[in-house]
Amino acid sequence: MNHNKNLDIIYMTLFPWDNEYSSVSLSFTKEFSKNNRVFYINHPYSIKDYWKNRKTAIAQKRKKALLNGKMQYEKVPGLDSQQVIAIQPPLTLPINWLPHGAIYHFFYKINRRRILKTIQKVIDDYHIENYVYLNCFDPFFVGSLPKDKFSPRLNIYQCIDDFAIEPYSAKHGLPLEDIAIKESDVVVVTSSNLVKIKKHLNGNIHLLPNAVDLTIFEKAISEKLPKPKEMAHIETKVIGFTGNMDNVRFDFKLVKKLAEAHQDKTLVLVGPINCDEFYTLGMDKIPNIITTGSKNIKELPAYLQHFDVTIIPFALNRQTESIYPLKINEYLAAGKAIVSTSFSEDIKTFADWIYLAKDENHFLELIDIAIAENDEKKIAARLAKAKTNTWTERVKSFWSIVNKNLS
Repeated sequence: MNHNKNLDIIYMTLFPWDNEYSSVSLSFTKEFSKNNRVFYINHPYSIKDYWKNRKTAIAQKRKKALLNGKMQYEKVPGLDSQQVIAIQPPLTLPINWLPHGAIYHFFYKINRRRILKTIQKVIDDYHIENYVYLNCFDPFFVGSLPKDKFSPRLNIYQCIDDFAIEPYSAKHGLPLEDIAIKESDVVVVTSSNLVKIKKHLNGNIHLLPNAVDLTIFEKAISEKLPKPKEMAHIETKVIGFTGNMDNVRFDFKLVKKLAEAHQDKTLVLVGPINCDEFYTLGMDKIPNIITTGSKNIKELPAYLQHFDVTIIPFALNRQTESIYPLKINEYLAAGKAIVSTSFSEDIKTFADWIYLAKDENHFLELIDIAIAENDEKKIAARLAKAKTNTWTERVKSFWSIVNKNLS
C-alpha cells in the first residue's frame, strides 16, 4: 500500500508554509494531500520574531490573532483547503538566548503547553481521531506528542540536517532533538550521514532523501520559457546556481575563483545571500557575477533553462557531510549539466550523472568539460534519474515505513 487514506497527518515543522524558500515539509504536504488530510503547523513566532517582522504583509494578516494570544487557521495557496489546513500558533516567549537550567526549563514548559494546547484545539475542531504526528526538524516545543494525553498512531521525527553545526540553534535544539528522536516511534532522515550520527538514539531510523517536483522543473526541458530580466543582456555562456547562500555551506572563495578563472562566462547566483562574506570578498564588484535575490520555486525553471552548466559549490565540512541537497534533483530534472564538490557520501552516489570535483582546481576545470560534453543523450539520462527521485516516490516510501510500523 502506498498510502493510508484513513490517517490524518498533524505536521509540526520548522518551515512555515509562507517561507520564501521551498521546503521539505511543504513538498511532502503537497503529495500527502492527494490522499490524506494534513494539518500543517507553522513554527510559531516568538514575541521577538513578531516585532521584527510586524510590518510584513503576512504578519499583518496574523496580527489580530497573534496579539490576542490566539492561533489562526490559514489556507495555503495552490493547495486544496479541505485537505491542507495550515495553523499559525500563538506567540511564544523568546527563550533560546537563555542558558540551560531552571529558568530556561520554566519558560520552555510555558511555550510547550501553548503549542500542545494549539494541537489539542486542532484535534477537537476537526474531530481528528486516527492520525500520525510528524515533526519536521522542530524539536523546540513538541518534538513528539506525549502519549498519556494524546493518541497518535505513531510519533515520527523527520531530521533534515545536523543541528550540531550552528551554535545558536544547537544550544537547546540539539538536546531537544535527541529527546524527540528517542521518544519517537519512527525516525526518518534525509542523508546517509544523518543515519550514522542519529542511529544510536533510535534504531528504527530510515533514510528518506530529498526529492523533486517534476511538474515544476521539467518545464526547463519541455517548454520555451522567457529569459529572466536579469539575464536579458547576457551573451556569454552561463554558469548558474540556485539556492540559499550562507558561509557554512556555500564556498564563497571557490565561487570567486570560479568567476575569475572563467571571465569569458557569466556567473548567475539565484537566491538569498545570508552572510557578509560575498561582500567582504568583493564579489559584488566582480563584473561577471550577477545576483538575483530570492525567487519563488516556480520561477527557477526559467533561470535553469538559460544556464549552460549548474554548480553545487558546497564547502567540505561537518554540516555539508549531512546534506542531500534539494537542488541536485532539481538540476537533473531540468536536464542540466552539474559540477559539484564532493562534499558528502550522498552526492557521490550521483557520480554517473554529474561532474564531481576532486579539489578546487578540478572544479574550475570541469566547467568547460561539462559544457562541451552536454548533449541530448545526457539530458535524457539526467531527467530519467530525476524521475526516480520525485516527491511522489518519497511519499510511497514514507507510507511503506508507516504501514510496517502500524502492522
